[in-house]
Amino acid sequence: MTEPLALADVEAAAARIAPHVETTPLLEAPLLDAELGFRLLVKAESLQPVGAFKLRGAFNQILQLTDEERRRGVIAVSSGNHAQAVAYAARAMGVAATIVMPQDAPRVKLERTKALGARVEFYDRLSNDRDALTRRLAEREGLRFIHPYDDPRTIAGQGTIGLEIFAQTRAKGVAPEAIIASCSGGGLASGIALTLGLYARAPRMFTAEPAGFDDMRRSLESGAAQVNAALAGSICDALLAPTPGRHTLPILLACGARGLAATDAQVEAAMRVAAEHFRLVLEPGGAAALACALIERERFAGMTVVVIASGGNVDRKDFAAILDR
Repeated sequence: MTEPLALADVEAAAARIAPHVETTPLLEAPLLDAELGFRLLVKAESLQPVGAFKLRGAFNQILQLTDEERRRGVIAVSSGNHAQAVAYAARAMGVAATIVMPQDAPRVKLERTKALGARVEFYDRLSNDRDALTRRLAEREGLRFIHPYDDPRTIAGQGTIGLEIFAQTRAKGVAPEAIIASCSGGGLASGIALTLGLYARAPRMFTAEPAGFDDMRRSLESGAAQVNAALAGSICDALLAPTPGRHTLPILLACGARGLAATDAQVEAAMRVAAEHFRLVLEPGGAAALACALIERERFAGMTVVVIASGGNVDRKDFAAILDR
């Protein structure tokens, strides 16, 4: 795909993946709205079969493989959610999958990736070049690389969430004024950004990142890609990409997106709010957008805000400990 991504690519992806993914609900909690001072709608992507939105992009990739690519298999690099999504989609379509994962990947994500039939290769976040390792494996074995965010097919697949948000808010008779998406390299946010033209008045797009790992926020402010100084150190393991994608950043800059960030403590508080008010189990990275909505309540006062609850793959003991705190 050489032409710039457009709404038509997202619509084509939606038709392609429809038999394989869930149309997730858009949840409300009126009592919470009264406390916050704005209407909050939560898109529960944690309810996808693999517990995260990543399934959309993975299926849009796998379903477009050539016969030769299907025969050889695919490879992906991920700390967990993209790993599970690629493994799930590959198994569903009879394609072998190899996943490159960090040694400190959450146990629940690692075990589920293996259970889905994927071969796992490990790397060390601090001492290994994961991209170089993945390229070597792909070249040596002839595997098709499926990028977790910086690939047009991945972006278009994630953008199908935006189509659902448009249809669901219209059915509710509301027009959102802001959409907040958790952000690693920007695949989810940029995909949704491609759908903003559907609205009579486009909502403002916001990305949500862990404090100290806010390369996208800084990139949107400066207009050029920024790099995180560290690759580890936040509980939001799913959001620790080193820099925005070369496809994703231009899309977000074009729509005037802005970045937000939340501390680990604020993310944990959002996980408790999700459980109490929406009955959702969210992992830290999956709750970052909600955390940013909660701490930016003055910015969003009187508005209708859509938050993507992007993932729910969290260890049961860790989740219980966070709830108890």
